[in-house]
Amino acid sequence: MLNVHKVSFGYNGEQTLHNIDLDVQPGEIMCLLGPSGCGKTTLLRVIAGLETPQHGEILFDGLPVTGTPVHERDFGLMFQDYALFPHLNVAENILFGLRMHRLPRDESIQRLQEVLELVDLQGYENRSVNEISGGERQRVALARSLAPKPRLLMLDEPLGSLDAALREQLGVQLRTIIKQAGLTSIYVTHDQQEAFAIADRIAVMRDGCIEQIDAPQQLYLYPRTVFVARFLGLQNLVPVKAIDDDSAETSIGRFPLNWTQQVSRIPEALLIHPGGIQLTAEHTGASRPILTGTISRCVFAGDSYRLTITLQGAADIAFTFRLPTTEAMNRARCPQYGEQVTITYDPDLVIPLWGSSPCLAE
Repeated sequence: MLNVHKVSFGYNGEQTLHNIDLDVQPGEIMCLLGPSGCGKTTLLRVIAGLETPQHGEILFDGLPVTGTPVHERDFGLMFQDYALFPHLNVAENILFGLRMHRLPRDESIQRLQEVLELVDLQGYENRSVNEISGGERQRVALARSLAPKPRLLMLDEPLGSLDAALREQLGVQLRTIIKQAGLTSIYVTHDQQEAFAIADRIAVMRDGCIEQIDAPQQLYLYPRTVFVARFLGLQNLVPVKAIDDDSAETSIGRFPLNWTQQVSRIPEALLIHPGGIQLTAEHTGASRPILTGTISRCVFAGDSYRLTITLQGAADIAFTFRLPTTEAMNRARCPQYGEQVTITYDPDLVIPLWGSSPCLAE
Protein backbone atom coordinates (compact mmCIF):
# COMPACT_ATOMS: atom_id res chain seq x y z
CA MET A 1 0.00 0.00 0.00
CA LEU A 2 2.84 2.42 0.88
CA ASN A 3 6.13 2.37 -0.98
CA VAL A 4 9.03 4.62 -0.01
CA HIS A 5 11.66 4.34 -2.73
CA LYS A 6 15.24 5.65 -2.44
CA VAL A 7 14.20 8.65 -0.33
CA SER A 8 16.87 11.05 0.96
CA PHE A 9 16.41 14.22 2.99
CA GLY A 10 18.56 16.72 4.85
CA TYR A 11 18.51 19.95 6.90
CA ASN A 12 20.95 22.79 6.32
CA GLY A 13 23.24 20.68 4.20
CA GLU A 14 23.32 17.79 6.69
CA GLN A 15 21.83 14.53 5.43
CA THR A 16 19.33 12.97 7.87
CA LEU A 17 17.81 10.27 5.63
CA HIS A 18 19.95 8.17 3.30
CA ASN A 19 18.41 6.30 0.38
CA ILE A 20 15.48 4.87 2.38
CA ASP A 21 13.45 1.95 0.99
CA LEU A 22 10.34 0.91 2.91
CA ASP A 23 7.19 -1.00 1.94
CA VAL A 24 4.09 -1.18 4.17
CA GLN A 25 1.37 -3.72 3.41
CA PRO A 26 -2.40 -3.08 3.68
CA GLY A 27 -3.58 -3.40 7.29
CA GLU A 28 0.00 -3.66 8.60
CA ILE A 29 1.41 -1.85 11.62
CA MET A 30 4.98 -0.90 10.69
CA CYS A 31 7.10 0.38 13.55
CA LEU A 32 10.07 2.70 13.05
CA LEU A 33 12.38 1.90 15.97
CA GLY A 34 15.64 3.57 16.90
CA PRO A 35 17.45 5.96 19.25
CA SER A 36 16.86 9.70 19.34
CA GLY A 37 18.24 11.42 16.25
CA CYS A 38 18.21 8.33 14.03
CA GLY A 39 15.75 9.88 11.54
CA LYS A 40 12.53 8.01 12.37
CA THR A 41 10.41 11.13 13.01
CA THR A 42 11.93 12.84 9.96
CA LEU A 43 10.92 9.84 7.83
CA LEU A 44 7.40 10.04 9.25
CA ARG A 45 7.20 13.76 8.42
CA VAL A 46 8.40 13.11 4.86
CA ILE A 47 5.73 10.42 4.37
CA ALA A 48 3.09 12.75 5.83
CA GLY A 49 4.09 15.55 3.45
CA LEU A 50 5.32 17.88 6.17
CA GLU A 51 8.78 17.70 4.56
CA THR A 52 9.72 17.26 0.90
CA PRO A 53 12.35 14.63 0.06
CA GLN A 54 15.39 15.80 -1.88
CA HIS A 55 15.56 12.51 -3.78
CA GLY A 56 13.34 9.49 -4.22
CA GLU A 57 9.62 8.89 -4.47
CA ILE A 58 6.70 7.98 -2.21
CA LEU A 59 3.82 5.93 -3.63
CA PHE A 60 0.51 5.20 -1.93
CA ASP A 61 -1.78 2.56 -3.42
CA GLY A 62 0.38 2.65 -6.53
CA LEU A 63 0.09 6.42 -7.07
CA PRO A 64 2.81 9.03 -6.37
CA VAL A 65 2.07 11.37 -3.46
CA THR A 66 5.46 13.06 -3.15
CA GLY A 67 4.11 16.42 -4.36
CA THR A 68 0.61 16.07 -2.87
CA PRO A 69 -0.22 18.63 -0.14
CA VAL A 70 -0.66 17.30 3.40
CA HIS A 71 -4.40 17.94 3.58
CA GLU A 72 -5.02 16.05 0.34
CA ARG A 73 -3.27 12.84 1.39
CA ASP A 74 -6.01 11.74 3.83
CA PHE A 75 -3.38 10.56 6.33
CA GLY A 76 -4.02 10.67 10.08
CA LEU A 77 -1.35 12.05 12.43
CA MET A 78 -1.01 11.58 16.19
CA PHE A 79 1.85 13.11 18.16
CA GLN A 80 3.36 12.60 21.60
CA ASP A 81 1.78 15.75 23.07
CA TYR A 82 -1.64 14.80 21.57
CA ALA A 83 -2.19 18.44 20.37
CA LEU A 84 -5.73 18.54 21.79
CA PHE A 85 -7.57 21.87 21.91
CA PRO A 86 -7.79 22.74 25.64
CA HIS A 87 -10.84 24.98 25.19
CA LEU A 88 -12.87 22.20 23.51
CA ASN A 89 -14.45 19.18 25.20
CA VAL A 90 -13.86 15.57 24.16
CA ALA A 91 -16.60 15.49 21.50
CA GLU A 92 -15.57 18.84 20.02
CA ASN A 93 -11.94 17.73 19.73
CA ILE A 94 -12.95 14.57 17.89
CA LEU A 95 -15.46 16.35 15.64
CA PHE A 96 -12.91 18.98 14.61
CA GLY A 97 -11.32 16.76 11.96
CA LEU A 98 -14.70 15.71 10.62
CA ARG A 99 -15.70 19.34 10.18
CA MET A 100 -12.51 19.93 8.21
CA HIS A 101 -13.66 17.10 5.92
CA ARG A 102 -17.09 18.79 5.61
CA LEU A 103 -18.89 15.65 6.77
CA PRO A 104 -22.66 16.21 7.31
CA ARG A 105 -23.64 16.68 10.96
CA ASP A 106 -25.68 13.45 11.24
CA GLU A 107 -22.79 11.40 9.84
CA SER A 108 -20.34 13.23 12.11
CA ILE A 109 -22.36 12.40 15.24
CA GLN A 110 -22.64 8.77 14.17
CA ARG A 111 -18.89 8.58 13.53
CA LEU A 112 -18.22 10.26 16.91
CA GLN A 113 -20.14 7.51 18.70
CA GLU A 114 -18.34 4.81 16.70
CA VAL A 115 -14.85 6.01 17.60
CA LEU A 116 -15.77 6.69 21.24
CA GLU A 117 -16.90 3.08 21.51
CA LEU A 118 -13.75 1.90 19.72
CA VAL A 119 -11.47 3.67 22.23
CA ASP A 120 -13.75 2.84 25.18
CA LEU A 121 -14.71 6.43 26.04
CA GLN A 122 -18.49 6.23 25.81
CA GLY A 123 -20.08 8.93 27.97
CA TYR A 124 -17.02 11.22 27.85
CA GLU A 125 -18.45 13.51 25.16
CA ASN A 126 -18.98 16.59 27.35
CA ARG A 127 -15.90 16.25 29.54
CA SER A 128 -13.14 18.82 29.34
CA VAL A 129 -9.85 17.40 28.09
CA ASN A 130 -8.21 19.15 31.04
CA GLU A 131 -10.18 17.02 33.50
CA ILE A 132 -9.32 13.55 32.22
CA SER A 133 -6.22 11.41 32.76
CA GLY A 134 -3.20 11.21 30.49
CA GLY A 135 -4.26 7.81 29.21
CA GLU A 136 -7.76 9.12 28.45
CA ARG A 137 -6.33 12.14 26.61
CA GLN A 138 -4.20 9.76 24.58
CA ARG A 139 -7.32 7.84 23.55
CA VAL A 140 -9.15 11.09 22.68
CA ALA A 141 -6.25 12.04 20.38
CA LEU A 142 -6.39 8.59 18.82
CA ALA A 143 -10.17 8.87 18.34
CA ARG A 144 -9.69 12.24 16.62
CA SER A 145 -7.15 10.65 14.26
CA LEU A 146 -9.43 7.68 13.55
CA ALA A 147 -12.65 9.65 13.02
CA PRO A 148 -12.01 10.77 9.39
CA LYS A 149 -11.12 7.14 8.44
CA PRO A 150 -7.60 7.98 7.23
CA ARG A 151 -5.97 5.95 4.49
CA LEU A 152 -2.82 5.77 6.62
CA LEU A 153 -2.49 6.36 10.37
CA MET A 154 0.86 7.72 11.60
CA LEU A 155 1.74 7.85 15.29
CA ASP A 156 4.87 9.61 16.57
CA GLU A 157 5.84 8.43 20.09
CA PRO A 158 2.16 8.49 21.17
CA LEU A 159 2.90 6.89 24.55
CA GLY A 160 6.13 8.76 25.28
CA SER A 161 4.70 11.10 27.92
CA LEU A 162 3.04 8.32 29.98
CA ASP A 163 4.51 6.39 32.91
CA ALA A 164 5.87 2.89 32.27
CA ALA A 165 2.90 0.91 33.64
CA LEU A 166 0.32 2.94 31.71
CA ARG A 167 2.48 2.84 28.58
CA GLU A 168 2.56 -0.96 28.68
CA GLN A 169 -1.20 -1.20 29.22
CA LEU A 170 -2.13 1.29 26.50
CA GLY A 171 0.34 -0.18 24.01
CA VAL A 172 -1.65 -3.41 23.91
CA GLN A 173 -4.90 -1.43 23.64
CA LEU A 174 -3.51 0.64 20.78
CA ARG A 175 -2.71 -2.43 18.71
CA THR A 176 -6.19 -3.85 19.34
CA ILE A 177 -7.89 -0.56 18.37
CA ILE A 178 -5.83 -0.12 15.19
CA LYS A 179 -6.48 -3.71 14.13
CA GLN A 180 -10.21 -3.42 14.83
CA ALA A 181 -10.31 -0.28 12.70
CA GLY A 182 -8.50 -2.13 9.90
CA LEU A 183 -5.98 0.68 9.40
CA THR A 184 -2.56 0.64 7.82
CA SER A 185 -0.24 2.33 10.30
CA ILE A 186 3.28 3.62 10.85
CA TYR A 187 4.29 3.82 14.50
CA VAL A 188 7.41 5.64 15.73
CA THR A 189 9.05 4.75 19.04
CA HIS A 190 12.44 4.41 20.73
CA ASP A 191 11.15 1.72 23.12
CA GLN A 192 11.92 -1.86 22.08
CA GLN A 193 9.26 -3.52 24.24
CA GLU A 194 6.62 -1.10 22.96
CA ALA A 195 7.58 -1.95 19.38
CA PHE A 196 7.44 -5.69 20.08
CA ALA A 197 3.94 -5.37 21.59
CA ILE A 198 2.43 -3.23 18.83
CA ALA A 199 4.12 -3.91 15.49
CA ASP A 200 3.58 -6.49 12.77
CA ARG A 201 7.03 -5.58 11.44
CA ILE A 202 9.80 -3.39 12.80
CA ALA A 203 12.29 -1.24 10.86
CA VAL A 204 15.33 -0.51 13.04
CA MET A 205 16.93 2.82 12.10
CA ARG A 206 20.34 4.29 12.76
CA ASP A 207 21.89 7.51 11.43
CA GLY A 208 19.22 7.97 8.76
CA CYS A 209 19.42 4.40 7.49
CA ILE A 210 17.30 1.30 7.95
CA GLU A 211 19.50 -1.48 9.29
CA GLN A 212 16.95 -4.30 9.43
CA ILE A 213 13.26 -4.90 8.78
CA ASP A 214 11.64 -7.99 10.27
CA ALA A 215 8.75 -9.33 12.31
CA PRO A 216 9.34 -8.78 16.06
CA GLN A 217 10.21 -12.40 16.90
CA GLN A 218 12.50 -12.78 13.88
CA LEU A 219 14.21 -9.49 14.69
CA TYR A 220 14.83 -10.51 18.31
CA LEU A 221 16.06 -14.01 17.52
CA TYR A 222 18.12 -13.16 14.45
CA PRO A 223 19.51 -9.60 14.44
CA ARG A 224 21.84 -8.98 11.51
CA THR A 225 24.18 -6.27 12.79
CA VAL A 226 26.02 -5.44 15.98
CA PHE A 227 24.01 -2.23 16.36
CA VAL A 228 20.62 -3.99 16.09
CA ALA A 229 21.64 -6.64 18.63
CA ARG A 230 22.88 -4.08 21.15
CA PHE A 231 19.89 -1.79 20.67
CA LEU A 232 17.57 -4.72 21.43
CA GLY A 233 19.49 -5.36 24.66
CA LEU A 234 21.36 -8.44 23.39
CA GLN A 235 24.85 -8.04 24.85
CA ASN A 236 26.40 -11.51 24.48
CA LEU A 237 28.71 -10.46 21.67
CA VAL A 238 32.00 -12.25 21.09
CA PRO A 239 34.40 -10.74 18.51
CA VAL A 240 35.34 -13.09 15.65
CA LYS A 241 39.03 -13.52 14.93
CA ALA A 242 38.82 -15.79 11.89
CA ILE A 243 36.61 -18.31 10.12
CA ASP A 244 37.30 -21.51 8.19
CA ASP A 245 35.01 -23.91 6.35
CA ASP A 246 33.00 -25.03 9.37
CA SER A 247 33.78 -22.86 12.40
CA ALA A 248 34.56 -19.40 13.74
CA GLU A 249 37.46 -18.65 16.06
CA THR A 250 36.85 -16.37 19.07
CA SER A 251 38.55 -15.53 22.37
CA ILE A 252 36.40 -18.13 24.17
CA GLY A 253 36.80 -20.95 21.66
CA ARG A 254 35.58 -22.12 18.29
CA PHE A 255 31.93 -22.17 17.29
CA PRO A 256 30.45 -24.23 14.44
CA LEU A 257 29.07 -22.37 11.44
CA ASN A 258 25.46 -23.48 11.83
CA TRP A 259 23.71 -20.40 10.49
CA THR A 260 21.65 -20.84 7.36
CA GLN A 261 22.93 -17.93 5.27
CA GLN A 262 26.19 -18.36 3.39
CA VAL A 263 29.10 -16.60 5.07
CA SER A 264 30.90 -14.64 2.35
CA ARG A 265 32.91 -12.45 4.73
CA ILE A 266 34.10 -12.59 8.32
CA PRO A 267 31.37 -11.51 10.77
CA GLU A 268 32.30 -8.75 13.19
CA ALA A 269 31.00 -10.77 16.14
CA LEU A 270 28.90 -13.74 17.20
CA LEU A 271 25.80 -13.34 19.32
CA ILE A 272 25.29 -16.16 21.82
CA HIS A 273 21.58 -15.59 22.15
CA PRO A 274 20.31 -15.57 25.77
CA GLY A 275 17.19 -17.43 24.62
CA GLY A 276 19.32 -20.49 23.95
CA ILE A 277 21.29 -20.50 27.23
CA GLN A 278 20.55 -22.72 30.23
CA LEU A 279 22.26 -23.20 33.57
CA THR A 280 23.29 -26.82 34.10
CA ALA A 281 24.83 -28.75 36.97
CA GLU A 282 26.50 -31.15 34.57
CA HIS A 283 30.04 -30.48 33.39
CA THR A 284 30.19 -33.56 31.19
CA GLY A 285 27.79 -35.53 29.11
CA ALA A 286 25.63 -32.55 28.15
CA SER A 287 23.59 -32.93 24.96
CA ARG A 288 24.48 -29.37 23.90
CA PRO A 289 27.80 -27.47 23.89
CA ILE A 290 28.90 -26.14 27.27
CA LEU A 291 30.80 -23.14 28.61
CA THR A 292 32.20 -22.69 32.11
CA GLY A 293 32.61 -19.44 34.01
CA THR A 294 32.00 -17.49 37.20
CA ILE A 295 28.84 -15.60 38.18
CA SER A 296 29.89 -11.94 38.14
CA ARG A 297 26.40 -10.44 38.45
CA CYS A 298 23.21 -11.80 39.95
CA VAL A 299 20.05 -9.65 39.92
CA PHE A 300 16.80 -10.94 41.45
CA ALA A 301 13.79 -10.19 39.21
CA GLY A 302 10.88 -11.82 41.05
CA ASP A 303 10.28 -15.01 39.09
CA SER A 304 13.84 -15.20 37.80
CA TYR A 305 17.46 -14.11 38.20
CA ARG A 306 19.33 -12.10 35.57
CA LEU A 307 22.77 -13.66 35.59
CA THR A 308 26.05 -12.56 34.04
CA ILE A 309 28.74 -15.22 33.67
CA THR A 310 32.37 -14.22 33.08
CA LEU A 311 34.04 -16.85 30.92
CA GLN A 312 37.68 -17.62 30.37
CA GLY A 313 38.82 -15.11 27.80
CA ALA A 314 37.14 -12.28 29.76
CA ALA A 315 33.86 -12.48 27.81
CA ASP A 316 30.62 -11.82 29.70
CA ILE A 317 27.50 -13.86 28.90
CA ALA A 318 24.13 -12.67 30.29
CA PHE A 319 20.90 -14.65 30.42
CA THR A 320 17.80 -15.24 32.55
CA PHE A 321 17.58 -18.10 35.02
CA ARG A 322 13.92 -18.95 35.64
CA LEU A 323 12.94 -20.05 39.14
CA PRO A 324 11.06 -23.34 39.56
CA THR A 325 7.31 -23.55 40.19
CA THR A 326 5.84 -22.07 43.39
CA GLU A 327 5.78 -25.44 45.17
CA ALA A 328 9.49 -26.02 44.58
CA MET A 329 10.65 -22.39 44.85
CA ASN A 330 11.49 -22.48 48.56
CA ARG A 331 13.56 -25.60 48.06
CA ALA A 332 15.35 -24.32 44.98
CA ARG A 333 19.04 -23.56 45.20
CA CYS A 334 19.54 -20.07 43.76
CA PRO A 335 22.70 -18.97 41.96
CA GLN A 336 25.29 -17.18 44.07
CA TYR A 337 27.70 -14.37 43.20
CA GLY A 338 31.22 -15.72 42.63
CA GLU A 339 30.02 -19.28 42.06
CA GLN A 340 31.61 -21.27 39.24
CA VAL A 341 28.92 -22.65 36.96
CA THR A 342 28.42 -24.41 33.66
CA ILE A 343 25.98 -23.26 30.99
CA THR A 344 24.77 -24.91 27.81
CA TYR A 345 23.86 -23.00 24.65
CA ASP A 346 21.87 -23.75 21.52
CA PRO A 347 24.28 -23.77 18.54
CA ASP A 348 21.39 -22.73 16.27
CA LEU A 349 21.16 -19.52 18.31
CA VAL A 350 24.78 -18.51 17.81
CA ILE A 351 24.15 -15.68 15.35
CA PRO A 352 26.73 -13.97 13.08
CA LEU A 353 26.64 -10.17 13.24
CA TRP A 354 28.12 -7.72 10.79
CA GLY A 355 29.00 -4.07 11.02
CA SER A 356 26.22 -1.56 10.42
CA SER A 357 24.54 -1.73 7.02
CA PRO A 358 24.63 1.58 5.12
CA CYS A 359 20.94 1.19 4.10
CA LEU A 360 19.38 -2.23 3.97
CA ALA A 361 16.89 -2.43 1.10
CA GLU A 362 15.30 -5.82 1.60
